Amino acid sequence: MKKMKLNQVFKGTFLMLAATLLFGFVSSCSSDDDDNPVNGASKTHKVVFKAIASSGSNIDVAVYGIDGNPTTASSLSGTTWSSPEVTSEAGAYNANVAVNAIGPNASSTLKVQIWVDGELKKEGTSSGQYLSASASYVF
Repeated sequence: MKKMKLNQVFKGTFLMLAATLLFGFVSSCSSDDDDNPVNGASKTHKVVFKAIASSGSNIDVAVYGIDGNPTTASSLSGTTWSSPEVTSEAGAYNANVAVNAIGPNASSTLKVQIWVDGELKKEGTSSGQYLSASASYVF
C-alpha cells in the first residue's frame, strides 16, 4: 500500500513539473515580430542535458527540449543520465530540462545541467528522498 501511495505522489510531482516546463515553453514564445536577434539566439547550438544523482538514488524520468519541443525519457535507472546531443534551430529561444529521481534517504541529491556548445550554462538541484530538479537556459 505504501508503494502505491509513493507512486501516486511521484507521478503527481512529475505531472506538476512537466506542466511547469510546458508553461515555460509556451511563455518563452515572443509576442512581437521583431527579427533582430538577441543574445546568441540567431545561431544554432549543440545542447546536451544531464542529470547526476547521489549514490543509491534512481533516476526515473526526464523531460527536456528546446522551445516548444519537449522530449520525455522514461523508465530510466541509475544515478546518471545524459540526453543525446540536440541541435537547436537558429532563432531558438531557450532550453529546458526536468528530471525526477528517488533517493535512499532524505539527504539524497539530484543535479540537472544544461550544456550548450560544450559549456555548462545552467544547473538546478534538488535534495530529499523524492527528487525533482529543473533548469532553464535562455540562449
